[in-house]
Amino acid sequence: MRKLTHVWSLPLIIFLCFLVCALWLSHIMHQPGQHNSLIHYKVKSGQPLRSVLSGLHKVGVIQYPRLTEFWSRASGHYGQVRVGHYEIPAQSSSLDVLEQLNLGLVRLESITIIEGSRYSDLIRSLTSHASINKTLINVSKEEVMRRLGAPGVYPEGRFFPDTYHFAPGTSDFKLLSMAYKKMQRQLDAAWVNRAKGLPLKDPTQLLALASIVEKETALATERSKVAGVYITRLRKGMYLQSDPTVIYGIGANYDGNIRRSDLQRDTPYNTYKRKGLPPTAVAMPGDDSLHAATHPDETGDIFFVANGTSDGSHYFSKTYVEHAAAVQRMILRQRSRVIQ
Repeated sequence: MRKLTHVWSLPLIIFLCFLVCALWLSHIMHQPGQHNSLIHYKVKSGQPLRSVLSGLHKVGVIQYPRLTEFWSRASGHYGQVRVGHYEIPAQSSSLDVLEQLNLGLVRLESITIIEGSRYSDLIRSLTSHASINKTLINVSKEEVMRRLGAPGVYPEGRFFPDTYHFAPGTSDFKLLSMAYKKMQRQLDAAWVNRAKGLPLKDPTQLLALASIVEKETALATERSKVAGVYITRLRKGMYLQSDPTVIYGIGANYDGNIRRSDLQRDTPYNTYKRKGLPPTAVAMPGDDSLHAATHPDETGDIFFVANGTSDGSHYFSKTYVEHAAAVQRMILRQRSRVIQ
């Protein structure tokens, strides 16, 4: 009987030892870390788990890197480490850190598309951002639109201005796709909810008008009035005479001044020479400009000019005589500012 007792006690002892070790290891994995502040740590492409845990040990996040590695291998759930810049909260346990690495909960980067900017500005921003994977260098705008599923569509104005958050290594094409799809949603919603009877044929014309409004004024309180001026001109069959469209037609040769020769040069975007809206948008409009273009404030005004004041406001008028007087006041303000 004693022999049998000894035989059964050995597995029991082994089991108890295993249980104690497992409980101890679980305690190690769950106990709060010794770091008392947010830790920034970057995992590089191809970096193995052991190297990552060793690096985290050096910065005070992981107290027992080998035991942590053993836990991750034994559990079978935490062997994968995703590339990126991590922000590890203070006193995160080893298990918390493994979960963060495995799920790829990296610090998100961001890029902002500014309202009123152009497609060329957007491409430069994507190209210069260090955390974006560049896949569209030397790819034509026509090919970009084809890949977006919009062959033959001109890209200007087709990307919604907003701040986009993304994981490091996200491709420029994916970000363009996000901005393109969001503009499609916003444009479609604006078109569906537009005021009745507007002289706009389709969403492309709406986008063109909204882009002009975006470039003409930075004041939210004026956008509907600016849109009202252009809608009134369209109804009357007048030239829109919008400087931003002329500037867009000048292109890279624009030096900050519009000359008489520029106003006389016939381009598809010269609304001093051609009636109606330009063939495409001239910039990326935001929600406020889309709303203004679909809900214009039609007061009968057909002119507006900058007041020449620091707030960037404009003077709106219904007759050319009133408009000419406003122009003279603006010129006098500018001259007095120069003299001062």
